[in-house]
Amino acid sequence: MQTYIPPVDDYRFLLTEVLRFEEEMRALGKDVDVELALVVLKEAGRMCADRLAPLNRSGDEHGCQLRDGTVHTPPGFAEAWRDFASAGWTALSADPAHGGQGLPFILQLWLDEMLSAANLSFGLFPGLTRGACEALAAHGSTMLKDLYLPRMVSGEWTGAMALTESGAGSDLALLKTRAVPNGDGSFAISGTKIFISSGDHDFGGNIVHLVLARLPDAPPGVKGISLFLVPKYLPTAEGEPGDRNAMSVGALEKKMGIHAQPTCVMNYDGARGWLVGEANRGLAAMFTMMNAERLMVGIQGLGIAGAAYQQAAAYAKDRIQGRSADGARAAVAIIEHADVRRMLLMARSFVEAGRALAGWAALQLDRAHHHPLPEERARADGVVALLTPVIKAVFTDFGFESAVQAQQVFGGHGYIREWGMEQYVRDARIAQIYEGTNGIQAMDLVSRKVPLGGGATVSALFAVIAGELDAAGDIAPSATIVAATRDALDRLRAATATLQGASVAVLGSAAVAYQRMFGLVLMGWMWARMANASAQGDTALKRSKLQVAEFFAEHVLSQVDGLAKSVAARDHSIMMLPTEEF
Repeated sequence: MQTYIPPVDDYRFLLTEVLRFEEEMRALGKDVDVELALVVLKEAGRMCADRLAPLNRSGDEHGCQLRDGTVHTPPGFAEAWRDFASAGWTALSADPAHGGQGLPFILQLWLDEMLSAANLSFGLFPGLTRGACEALAAHGSTMLKDLYLPRMVSGEWTGAMALTESGAGSDLALLKTRAVPNGDGSFAISGTKIFISSGDHDFGGNIVHLVLARLPDAPPGVKGISLFLVPKYLPTAEGEPGDRNAMSVGALEKKMGIHAQPTCVMNYDGARGWLVGEANRGLAAMFTMMNAERLMVGIQGLGIAGAAYQQAAAYAKDRIQGRSADGARAAVAIIEHADVRRMLLMARSFVEAGRALAGWAALQLDRAHHHPLPEERARADGVVALLTPVIKAVFTDFGFESAVQAQQVFGGHGYIREWGMEQYVRDARIAQIYEGTNGIQAMDLVSRKVPLGGGATVSALFAVIAGELDAAGDIAPSATIVAATRDALDRLRAATATLQGASVAVLGSAAVAYQRMFGLVLMGWMWARMANASAQGDTALKRSKLQVAEFFAEHVLSQVDGLAKSVAARDHSIMMLPTEEF
């Protein structure tokens, strides 16, 4: 099997010719140029390819084990974590005030892509820790931030998010975990949570859980939920892990994929915790972490798709089977067969557009945090909020579909463990489910995000896309993708107008189709950008961009037509069958 190859050349192309990286950094007052960014990405790629990818299959086969109440990760994981943290990768985009490097978020998201491609189970450890840091930095007290953030940013301690209960999955209003004041500023947390990724491990240090629970006098529903920081070990006066807190791992979930990731059932038996943010406003505080995680989960789909494509393309060029299309040759590599090329191009056209869109979104996130003009920060923040459910859901849908297409290229070998493709399929599947299922993301998009600012946020984004497409004109060699994206944007605008003021039932029936339309248009926009950049100069990379862009226009973006019809159909046929007939 071919080893993982970090896509550094593609990153270079995007930074220098598509995303105007240095211009963006100057606008934000950041002293980071393309040369520095590429040095970081190359080193990150080396860590992922040389240190983490070799643990992917062995970690999957060994899995995590719970012995005498202690979680043991697969061989090599604890040592890899120490190497990863000591090299500074846990601190890459974190605030320098807490020991972070403060580098642009685009480097963080692309590191996440490489982590997911190399070893998705491992990548959850730093991703969840970073999300916990963001929530704590935004909502924690000075005491909590000073004690926990430097140690979590450095990777000495890790983080986890504890939301879900057996009777309260996506409907957090039903959660029952309790928090009772101890009288000293701390609270006794009691309850059981399930599906807690990175809930426990053997890396050493402390594990910081952010736990949703109810105070005794809390109102019912989501308005009565508070957020608490609950450490595995109670810190000493010197800030070192001290006595074990009253929390334990009840079981490890037996999962379809990500076997090397300890997904725990956690029992909190009067564990000491500290309030994060305001009482009864814990869900708002937790959403800081959840939105960070939703972006990361979308990138997981992208990373898996990229790794699976690499393996499938290499196999297709080596595997000899069948005659050539003209019948002149008796034995050819399967890459010559049109259907194999179709499957490979379906994956590649998503990966390269997704990578560009992730980079663009990351630059908007940095604008939201660091731009000197408050109106620009607000504009960028709205765009990130709008794109978050799309990236989470559309990237994970396409990521899973790409993994399946890549597996299909292998034929029977794709079903056999030693080739690694079936692991990609199993691992990719969870990303469509956790951090809010993709259907929930679609409802968030149509009911909350598209109406932002009375529809001004989405209208402004559509105007930016339309302006760039108009500026590109209809001149070859990018004319096909520009024209196809312009047409798809028109259909998306019409669908958006159709859903304005629609009932909950209509929104529910149309949401998933609309969300996929949205993602396809955004990727078409990125392909138009890449094609325009590739029309200047003549290199193998640029020629390939133009060719893949044309495939995307003709074979992927064409899906928008059918999706538009589905949105227009509203809810009649979905709701007409009586419940008892299912």
